[in-house]
Amino acid sequence: MAKDIRIDRQALTDRFFRYIAVDTQSDPASKESPSTPGQFDLAHMLADELKALGVLDVEVDDHAYVMGRLPANTSARVPVIGFIAHLDTSPDMAGQDVRPQIHKNYDGGELILHKEKGFVMKPSDFPSLKKYKGQTLITSDGTTLLGADDKAGIAEIMTALHVLQEHPEIQHGEIRIGFTPDEEIGRGADHFDVKRFGADFAYTMDGGELGELQYENFNAAYAKIHIEGRNIHPGEAKDKMLNASLVGMELNHLLPAEERPEYTTNYEGFYHLTSFQGTVGQASLEYIIRDHNQQRFESRKAHLRHSVNQLKERHGRQRIRLDMKDQYYNMYARIHDQMHIIDLAREAMEKIGVEPLIRPIRGGTDGARLSYMGLPCPNLFAGGHHFHGSYEYIPLESMVKATQIILEIVKLAASKK
Repeated sequence: MAKDIRIDRQALTDRFFRYIAVDTQSDPASKESPSTPGQFDLAHMLADELKALGVLDVEVDDHAYVMGRLPANTSARVPVIGFIAHLDTSPDMAGQDVRPQIHKNYDGGELILHKEKGFVMKPSDFPSLKKYKGQTLITSDGTTLLGADDKAGIAEIMTALHVLQEHPEIQHGEIRIGFTPDEEIGRGADHFDVKRFGADFAYTMDGGELGELQYENFNAAYAKIHIEGRNIHPGEAKDKMLNASLVGMELNHLLPAEERPEYTTNYEGFYHLTSFQGTVGQASLEYIIRDHNQQRFESRKAHLRHSVNQLKERHGRQRIRLDMKDQYYNMYARIHDQMHIIDLAREAMEKIGVEPLIRPIRGGTDGARLSYMGLPCPNLFAGGHHFHGSYEYIPLESMVKATQIILEIVKLAASKK
């Protein structure tokens, strides 16, 4: 496919820039779905483009989910394959007024994002840059994130559809397209209608660097602990005061310090304190708990419960409340007996000269929840690095390869029947 069909790099870049110009930053504090109105703006833009690309039954529902189908152009029995990406960008950093920078023929040295503000990417700080010497890198100007997560995935899917429109000689089965809101705040599958989507299996184009092929992710839980202290004037506090903030610190010390995100990698799980707000009178702590292994995941939750109970016995059972809920589970449990889906993606990568990087996702993805909803859905690379921050970047060449992967997957699936 890479040799037969040329991907228009300028058109791919233009699509990507058009999408990142729409502010779709999601908002975890919002109770609405989607959480921000800009996601509707991008959803309707994409719906119009899908129709122009020959996609049928295009719909934008009340929650900004976009779905459509490209009919098969072969009479062979071919599985219906879906490709999915998400509309929103992370709430961790500003996503409006993105000013993309194109760094052509990267020389392997420092990347100046914003000279006046001193935003510079050094290979010593970002070693992955060394892989892309001579390529075209895209960044923001450092004042916002770039939005490659996941607007690069959207641009790659749309470009692949354009290629299929321009090259009807490429045989393929029916293809389903889905764009979801609020993935970054864990709600991307909340209103996803798997039956209406109608795919036998799908791929999220939401991975990182070139070659990533992921079908394992964390099991995930969220915990919030509320502590009610006893605020007494410090001059009269002896044997009376209970400092809620100090109790919160006690709790954190009961969790293993070496099992935090900054000390773990690969399949190692963690406890991550994401928020701590406290006074003498009240305190609240929020944690996310992660582990790839289901048994260790349950053990981590049990350890947190035990730690909270220890403090309840010490300080009063009514003064401490733990609310904990599971968020998503490891998709491997739903994919391990359908490895032909992985084999198809692996073969597609090898066909175009990309070495598959099989690695666990140290996070979550829409595909994890969708797999448990009956739609097996591993994750493919979109090509970017350092998502959710000022130093996000993506090589244009990786976006081209991701587009070729989509085309090769549908081509291979049709050739096997």
